[in-house]
Amino acid sequence: MFAAERRQLILEMVRANGAVSLRELARVVQTSEVTVRRDVRALEAEGLLDRRHGGAVLPGGFTRESGFPQKSHLATAEKTAIADLAAGLVEEGEAIVVGAGTTTQELARRLARVPGLTVVTNSLLVAQALAHANRVEVVMTGGTLRGSNYALVGSGAEQSLQGLRVSKAFLSGSGLTAERGLSTSNMLSASVDRALVQAAAEVVVLADHSKLGTDTMFQTVPTELITRLVTDDPPGHDDRAATELQALADQGVQIAVAGASGGAAGAGNPPAGADATAARQQRRDVPLPGPRRQVPGTGTALRTATALGEPGAGSERARVADLRRR
Repeated sequence: MFAAERRQLILEMVRANGAVSLRELARVVQTSEVTVRRDVRALEAEGLLDRRHGGAVLPGGFTRESGFPQKSHLATAEKTAIADLAAGLVEEGEAIVVGAGTTTQELARRLARVPGLTVVTNSLLVAQALAHANRVEVVMTGGTLRGSNYALVGSGAEQSLQGLRVSKAFLSGSGLTAERGLSTSNMLSASVDRALVQAAAEVVVLADHSKLGTDTMFQTVPTELITRLVTDDPPGHDDRAATELQALADQGVQIAVAGASGGAAGAGNPPAGADATAARQQRRDVPLPGPRRQVPGTGTALRTATALGEPGAGSERARVADLRRR
């Protein structure tokens, strides 16, 4: 494919979807990410699109929201890996809320096997994924159906969440920055997501690396309220995404990184025999500097990602035992 043809196809993809990762562009035009990055720079110089961390967006600073058909075909391997890992954070008998989105839909498919689970959601896609799970109770909010993402929004959805209290909220969005937190391009969706956050003791954000550093119009979850981010491993050359991850960690967000090829088997259900243990084995927690932090209104101290795995505990005990022998 000639450079002009590649760039025309890249431009058409960005115009159709609003935002596309470099990895996805390289897959579609069947070339390397290095070549795609060069094409994106050339298109940016012409004012036809804007570069973002690991991807390209429509020009103008804030990306518009893509519809479900476009989103469902973007970063499918990354979403699968993220969903596999996030499912390992859910235990039997928990009550959780799950927001709308293609990544949360992937998560819901894996939650169908968690016995005794109660899932509150405003997403028709999440509810559909759990509809035939015998041991999972699904509670849907009220509200007005928003056809572009099959989610219930509006005052009816928000009022149905009042007085609700669950252990965790799993949310996705259009962009995530350390400065502003999670954001989305639609005001009604943002308002419901904020209500979901208020109902949960912990907030888990699911976002692939292409969303890191992207800022959209409406803030849903400020950084200080995000307990954990589950994301995929950014490409080695994506220094800006790595920098954003470190900035989030510096603010106390626990980072769990899943490899896109780490046992995922496409965008459907996980392979037979996959379970929460396998998902946990894929996790790579980024050590967090600084003290533990408090989630406002919960009174619960969050453990850092380092503390979750206690990687230094064994060496410390060995050192003490050695001193005693002496």
